[in-house]
Amino acid sequence: MSKEQYNFYAYISRMKYIMRWGLMRNTVSENIQEHSLQVAILAHSLAYIHNSLNKDNPLMQLDPAKACVYAVFHDANEIITGDMPTPIKYYNPVIKEHYHKIEDISKDKLLSMLPQEMESYYRDIMFYEERDPEYYPIVKAADKLSAYLKCVEEVKAGNNEFTKAKESIYAGLQEMDCPALKYFLEHFTDSFELTLDELE
Repeated sequence: MSKEQYNFYAYISRMKYIMRWGLMRNTVSENIQEHSLQVAILAHSLAYIHNSLNKDNPLMQLDPAKACVYAVFHDANEIITGDMPTPIKYYNPVIKEHYHKIEDISKDKLLSMLPQEMESYYRDIMFYEERDPEYYPIVKAADKLSAYLKCVEEVKAGNNEFTKAKESIYAGLQEMDCPALKYFLEHFTDSFELTLDELE
């Protein structure tokens, strides 16, 4: 490899400066680095649950580690674009289509900051939907689940700003065709409502 310096990882480290929920009053702020870690944890668990629910079908098995890595980088483009509020991002089909194009351009810009011999490896991660489309429902469910759990924690802290978002996102989760997600909602989410003493 050459001695030339590349900026990819320095850019990735700036995920901690991109704040989420910009239109909402937060009791605890959340940046995309924190969010991406939670999505990675959730995607890993959903992939494992998915495998357990489909244990008799080898063709349905996923690699939880892959799901985890894809989730780590799922919002990396926002280092360049910033976090676009959901009501704006999905305001109408035209905006949604153009925003997806901007996301792809941003990913390409990040990938251009890598040595050529590393670019294709990270391209497979950042554009994983093209290479491993079967992982998309898992990462998408984990992303939405993370947003829901943020709302749960904010409402639990007495912040009614997140009440409608909590209800709306939960309804969206219920509509998703993801048995692993439904299992997680049934068995794990209620504990996020508890205090530390209650968890013990």
